[in-house]
Amino acid sequence: MPLKKQLSPRKQPAQSRSRATVSAILEGAAQVFCREGYAGGTTDKVAKRAGVSVGSLYQYFPNKDALLLALAEQHAEEGFVMIHRLLSEFKAELPALEVFLRQFVVSLFDLHMREPELHRVLFNEAPLPSEFFEKKEAREYEFSICVSKLLAEHPEVHCKNPELAAHMLVQAVEGLVHGYIFFPPRSITPKEFISEIVFMLLQYLSQPSETRG
Repeated sequence: MPLKKQLSPRKQPAQSRSRATVSAILEGAAQVFCREGYAGGTTDKVAKRAGVSVGSLYQYFPNKDALLLALAEQHAEEGFVMIHRLLSEFKAELPALEVFLRQFVVSLFDLHMREPELHRVLFNEAPLPSEFFEKKEAREYEFSICVSKLLAEHPEVHCKNPELAAHMLVQAVEGLVHGYIFFPPRSITPKEFISEIVFMLLQYLSQPSETRG
């Protein structure tokens, strides 16, 4: 199902100059929405921050929701590229389970913490279309399958259903990291938070299958 027409880019940048303009607009949009939030961010402010006219902005993005969708897609793609690279490294040389889990958690945490305010606006305030989340979930499922194959091969992992275990791992890390960003606890440092996630997942994956229900 295609994305809503009103959120689709009006035209695609074909030349280096137009690509640079779109890049400047998106960078300006990220800065504006980080500072102003969804309600306070406007296309006028984005254009001013990006150093372009509002007319130039509208050549590519029909409204601020289209800008936010483009930022969300950019953010998601950065995450998918990072996870793909990480899983490729794990596949080439399978590390100890704790190392595997810590690198996975730290990578996702660092990705989301680069621009926590923007992440909060994109995924907690902006009215992103359902099609975006459907595509995101499909990609996450693909990565869960890759993780399940790694878990099935890992000598320290004890689980009857690697696909289920991989789904639990991916969704648990994603949900916990999102929660930390949206509602950061005052008394828990990132280091403590990451260590607890790793400990929790390590216990879950290394527990003998026969002890589970």
